[in-house]
Amino acid sequence: MKKDSKIYIPGNTGMVGSAIQRNLESKGFSNFVFTPYPDYDLTDQKTVYDFFKKEKPEYIIDAAAKVGGILANDTYRAQFIYENLMIQNNIIHNAYLHGAKKLLFLGSSCIYPKNCPQPMKEEYLLTGSLEPTNEPYAIAKIAGIKMCEAYRNQYNCNFISVMPTNLYGPNDNFNLDTSHVLPAMIRKLHIAKCLENNDWHGIRKDLKKHPIEGVSENGSQEEISEVFSKYGIKMQSSSLTRSIVVNFWGTGTPKREFLYVEDMAEACVYLMNTYDKNDFLNIGCGKDISISELALFIKKLIDYKGKIKFDDTKPDGTSRKLLDISNLYATGWRPIISLEDGIMSVYKSNFLN
Repeated sequence: MKKDSKIYIPGNTGMVGSAIQRNLESKGFSNFVFTPYPDYDLTDQKTVYDFFKKEKPEYIIDAAAKVGGILANDTYRAQFIYENLMIQNNIIHNAYLHGAKKLLFLGSSCIYPKNCPQPMKEEYLLTGSLEPTNEPYAIAKIAGIKMCEAYRNQYNCNFISVMPTNLYGPNDNFNLDTSHVLPAMIRKLHIAKCLENNDWHGIRKDLKKHPIEGVSENGSQEEISEVFSKYGIKMQSSSLTRSIVVNFWGTGTPKREFLYVEDMAEACVYLMNTYDKNDFLNIGCGKDISISELALFIKKLIDYKGKIKFDDTKPDGTSRKLLDISNLYATGWRPIISLEDGIMSVYKSNFLN
């Protein structure tokens, strides 16, 4: 890509898209075109066709998707498969129709089988059944990979795909109904810490910045506490003691790999400039941590002293999702931001400022 190349980043307002835009801007790129929602509905064929016909972007990094954690994936199954299929179909097909020089499609590590050997190599795709809770989203992302491969094979399009591990970082989603595990943990433990310290100013500040349906920052302490309890953040009081307990879904035994989104953005831009093969690539850090260890890790980092419990009546999801990143490392790229530094950066920017 040249500094004056016209670059289109679908989903640039989300965590991933905004990180990619910041990365490109830091390198001197400035010729961007966008399709901000709700002005543009990327599930609508005509809307996307008209945009491509008018703008004719040269390079596309497709970060547009409907995303969410295990609860959202399992609840909105039809929306997750329909919207993601429509968005990527429209973008990939119009990139071909209007002569884009290169497209990078962003998938997800959930494309791999539920009981996939660890770490997960790219070659393990479609070798087993998917995790049921996020199957619709995974099927859509698999279709995107195969669509890029098909357009490369039939039309000689320079379309590539990457599969990031679990991402977190600036502009993350802290909605307790739809967020992924790490941002949800950070927020729940922050709220618990505020309750522990009787810091109602901090709690109201949190609710103003990250609203929760059914309560406002101006609600009474009783109203707010009742809503928090529905999300597993509970005060346990007696005549002598007062303690806070935070409940998380599942047993806490599943392991997950986490990559700071700024590292992921650097990898995507690097691959846009260097990688032209038909094989998709995993993007990760090569290390994982159990959900219970992660909870304790965050608890220590933010100095929450209360209790943590796991509800084993709730689903765990896939037991382990560690990506094999040897093919990515062979290209010369490496992540640089540690889990500790990444989490503290997220915590300070979202809850301490």
